[in-house]
Amino acid sequence: MPRTRPPAASPPPHFGPDAFTFLRALARHNSREWFTANRPRYEAGIRAPMGALVEEMDVRLASIAPEIVGHPRRSMFRIHRDVRFSNDKSPYKTNAGCWFYHQDAGRGVGQDGEGGAGFYFHLEPAGCFVAAGIWMPGSAALGKVRAALAEDAAGFAKLVRAPAFRRRYGTLSEEAMLVRLPRGYAPGHPAEAWLRYKSFTVSRTLTPATVTSPRLPSRLAADFTALRPFVRWLNAALGLPARDRRY
Repeated sequence: MPRTRPPAASPPPHFGPDAFTFLRALARHNSREWFTANRPRYEAGIRAPMGALVEEMDVRLASIAPEIVGHPRRSMFRIHRDVRFSNDKSPYKTNAGCWFYHQDAGRGVGQDGEGGAGFYFHLEPAGCFVAAGIWMPGSAALGKVRAALAEDAAGFAKLVRAPAFRRRYGTLSEEAMLVRLPRGYAPGHPAEAWLRYKSFTVSRTLTPATVTSPRLPSRLAADFTALRPFVRWLNAALGLPARDRRY
C-alpha cells in the first residue's frame, strides 16, 4: 500500500510588499470604482493574511493571556470608513488593523464600544505598530479606571515607568488629555500624574521588514507577553478577570 504524505502545514501569516503598494494606491484612488476593480488585491494582500494572523495570534494568546481572544471576522476592522459626521467623504481607510479583546467584554472600542483593554496591530504605509491598552473608554469605564488609579497609583506607575517598559513602549499616549484634573480630584493627589488621561494606550513602531516577515507572529507574541501586565491591570480595574486557561 503506498505511503501517504501528511497534509502540508498551512503557511504562516505573511503580508507581502503589495499590501503597502495597494494601500498607497488606495490613498491616491479612493473611490468605489477603483476599489471594486482592485478588490482581489485587497482580499489576497491584506484581508487573507490579516485573517490568518488573527487566527495564529489567537492560538498563541491561549498560552500568553487566555482571557484575550481574536476572531478572523470580529477582530479585523472594516476597510470602509464611517463618513456620516466627517467632511472627508473618502469611502475607504488607507490602513488595516486587528484587535484582540477580553472575551467577557467583547470587541467594542472607544466611547460607544464599552469594551476592555486588549492588543492591537496596525498596518499602514506611513507607519506600522503594535499597541495595547484601552482607547478612549466611555464615561463609566473611564470612571472605573480613575478609581483604580486613585487606589493603586503606585502599582500602575511601577508598570508603566519600569525602565524596560519605557525603552520599548515609551510613555502613555496623550491623546485628548485633560488640562486639569477631573472633577472630584484635587491637585497633589497621589495619582495626579495619571488622572488627566482619557486613553490608556502604549505602542511600538514595527518596520516594514518585520511586518512582511514570516516571523511577525513571534514578534507580536513577544510584545503581547511584555504588555500583558499593563493590559491585565486595566482590565482588573474594569472588573474583567485574568485567566490561566480558555473556557
